[in-house]
Amino acid sequence: MPVNSRLVTFHAGDSGFWRIISNKPYVGAAWPEAKRLEVSMGEPPNQKSIWQLTGVTSNERYVSRIEKNTLSAKQAPLGRPTADRAALIPIRKTAAWWAMTQDERLAIFAESHNAIGLKFLPAIARRLHHCRDLDTHQPFDFLTWFDYSAADENAFEDLVSALRQTPEWKFVDWEIDIRLRRE
Repeated sequence: MPVNSRLVTFHAGDSGFWRIISNKPYVGAAWPEAKRLEVSMGEPPNQKSIWQLTGVTSNERYVSRIEKNTLSAKQAPLGRPTADRAALIPIRKTAAWWAMTQDERLAIFAESHNAIGLKFLPAIARRLHHCRDLDTHQPFDFLTWFDYSAADENAFEDLVSALRQTPEWKFVDWEIDIRLRRE
């Protein structure tokens, strides 16, 4: 059976490539603590985990063609040797967000989200994973994976702080901020 290269599972437990250095709720309930995190592409392996979150990469739904081209030109690849820090930020949006049409959500998103993200490229790479449409229930709607170098930690703090002040964040009812270090 071919591997679904768009499917990604984040496994937290006692082993994994990344050491979890913090796990804090930003909005909503806490998330179970773990020591390490592994990221698996394709179907998740059958391994013991404290928790697993699965998402799928998809088309960019909240960008114009010009924004997509600009982001693609500036975005660094994930997994660079210099990217020894990462963050996994699972997010769930409110029912009010999902009751809006695509163009209404795009209008809120486009107010500032993409412009903010562009300021931090290429130092901070990111990939969004969608969870809502998977066959298996997932507690979050999106899993955002970021990687960056230790020298860019302050820039990453500035990025997430700026994003959390946008109108879009009024529609977030659960957000966990999981920080990692490559060891």
